Order: sequence, then C-alpha cells, then structure tokens
Amino acid sequence: MLAPKERKIFCLNNIAQAGLSKFRTGYTTTNAIDEAHGILVRSADMHGMNFPGGLRAIARAGAGVNNIPIAECSESGIVVFNTPGANANSVKELVVAGLLLASRDIFGGISWVRDNSGNPDITKSAEKAKKNFAGHEIEGKTLGVIGLGAIGVRVANAAVSLGMNVLGYDPYLSLKSAWMLSPLIKHADTPEEVYAASDFVTIHVPAIESTKHMINADAIAKMKPGIKLLNFARDVLVDEEALREALKSGQVSRYISDFPNTISANLPNAIVLPHLGASTEEAEENCAVMAAVQLQDYLDNGNITNSVNYPEINAGVCGSEARVAILHRNIPNMLSQITSFFGSNGLNIENLQNKARGSYAYTLLDISHKMPDDTTERLREIEGVLRVRRVKERS
Repeated sequence: MLAPKERKIFCLNNIAQAGLSKFRTGYTTTNAIDEAHGILVRSADMHGMNFPGGLRAIARAGAGVNNIPIAECSESGIVVFNTPGANANSVKELVVAGLLLASRDIFGGISWVRDNSGNPDITKSAEKAKKNFAGHEIEGKTLGVIGLGAIGVRVANAAVSLGMNVLGYDPYLSLKSAWMLSPLIKHADTPEEVYAASDFVTIHVPAIESTKHMINADAIAKMKPGIKLLNFARDVLVDEEALREALKSGQVSRYISDFPNTISANLPNAIVLPHLGASTEEAEENCAVMAAVQLQDYLDNGNITNSVNYPEINAGVCGSEARVAILHRNIPNMLSQITSFFGSNGLNIENLQNKARGSYAYTLLDISHKMPDDTTERLREIEGVLRVRRVKERS
C-alpha cells in the first residue's frame, strides 16, 4: 500500500485550530523551523529568512503574499500558496462600512459624544451639534470598483443591493467572477472612465510592480472633484504624498484606508483603520482551513491549487506504484529529458501532467514500477531541475 509519510508543519503566526485540525494523523506542528516540511504563515515578514533544505511549501493564510520572498522560493523549488476568497466576505463587509464612514461623518459624531460625555445637557446639545456631522446617503451614488476579483465582485454586488450605481473595471476578469457579477453592474473599458463617473472609488487589485502608485496625482486629477477614495487592498497602490495634496485641496474629500503608516496616519480628512479587513473569527478560520488543505494536498499528493509561483496541477490521489514531482525551469527539452530518464530505466509512466507558469514549470508523474534508489539524485542532474520529490511509493 502507499504509506502516508510523517510531516512537520511550522506556524509562523497563530493559526486557527479549525485549520490545524484538517491535517491527517501523521502531521505534527514543530517549534523548529529546520524540521519543517511546510510553513503556515499569516502576516509575519519572511524576507531575509533562511529556509531549511527540507522545506517543500509555504501556505499563506490570506490573499496577499508581499511578506514572502516569492523569487527566492521559486528558485529553491518551494511552492507558495495563498487563499484567495477565503476572507473576501470579511473584507467586503468592512468596505461597506468604509462607504458609510466616507459618506456620513460618523467618526466625527462619535468623537463629539465622547468629548461631551460629562455635559449634563448632552441630549439638548446633541440636537444642536448634529448639523455639523450631516452627510449624504449612498443610495443613488456611483461606486467605481477597480479590480473584480473575489473581493471586488462581492463589494460591487453589495453596493448594488444598497441602491448604488456600480461601474466596474478589470481587464483580467475571470469567468468565475463574471458569473458572480450582478447584471446591473456596468463595465468600464478604462480606469479613467471609472474615475470620471464615480462619486466613490474603491480599489481591489494585487500589489505588484505594475499597480504600485496606480492612484497617483494624474489619476486623482481625472476623478470627480470631492471624490471619496477607499483602499482596502494595499497601501502601496496609492501615492499617499500626492493624496495628501488632493485631500488638502478638496479634490479628494475623504480617504478611507485599512493600512496605517507614517504617512496615512497623518493625512487630513482620512480615516485609517489598523488592518482590520480579514480580522474576523470567520475569516481567520476560512483562511486557515484553505491553507491547511492546500498544503496537505501538495505534500501528500503533489497537487497544486492556488499557488502564486507554480502552475496548478491536480492528479488526484496516486493509485500507481509511485509518484514523483519535479519542479523545474520552463525551458526547451525539459520534458523529453525527464521522460527519457524513466524510459531508459524501464519505468512505465502511467500518468503525466506538465504545466508552466512564467519562468517555472511543474511535472507530476505516476510510475508503474518501483523506482531506483538514486532516482532523485539522477533527475536533479538534469540542467534546469530545481527540486525533485518522491511523493508516494508503495511500501
């Protein structure tokens, strides 16, 4: 039979028990990272860390992976997973709260009550003071949504339910997201079209080099005067120095962000939250469960789901004599060299899957015969091979 291997998992952050309980018998957590086959992480900064040679994968219990050195992991044959959509509802609900905070001076009203809590005539005074905190309803206003992934789609649909007009932009809209979108949402061809038409703009794109400071002085100038800007994605998406000037001039009337830093925390007319987007018990459990399931499936079966650096492959559970996984560069002649090795050793390949993603590729093979003891070492000799794993073998 195919005997399950013992696995050790290192947790860099507190991981919800709902996720840890998903690991089968034979998996244990370890306090020694050098023993780890897999790492579970939330927000801990992994840049500058030395990864042990036995580390196979890192699973981020969340969507963003800017705390993980992706390039280094890719070169070392370490698969990095994230959990897109697991915290989407939690973030969506906070964005809805952000819309209300941007439209109504709720924060100012709360502060007034606290400042006047010792006033014996606070009830009467409140009736006079409340005009200072009057705002606007969001019904009938236009919300522009930049990025229609797992979170953006939910935000757009929620806004429609609240009576808003919604204009969405996403040049990479997935089929899954398209099916989920309300038919009442209008699609823009460019971000500029969204900027010009919207009373509110919310951004939901990944923080990559091409999106850094996408909301800059030029973009802000194309927005409606008095625009209300929401950022629950990543702070680097907004040029906050340019935003400071726009907030002072009134071009942007309100900025709601979930990312405090030395700039955003001191912006005028801004409400900055302490990164609460995924900070719900439900979201933490959902992310932990998804991360654990994906990590175990890769370690036990070699299957890859929701990796940010290697292609997705699912060969199910191995029913052959053995399964071997090869992470390698996406260069010519790799597959023929790999299959030639097995053929020259009289090893029949019962199933083979090979996919590439950018500069890297992944080959997963089921073999009908027992492999030689030096299989791993000989496959590693092929130029371009980064890591070889004997995933499963019959005892």
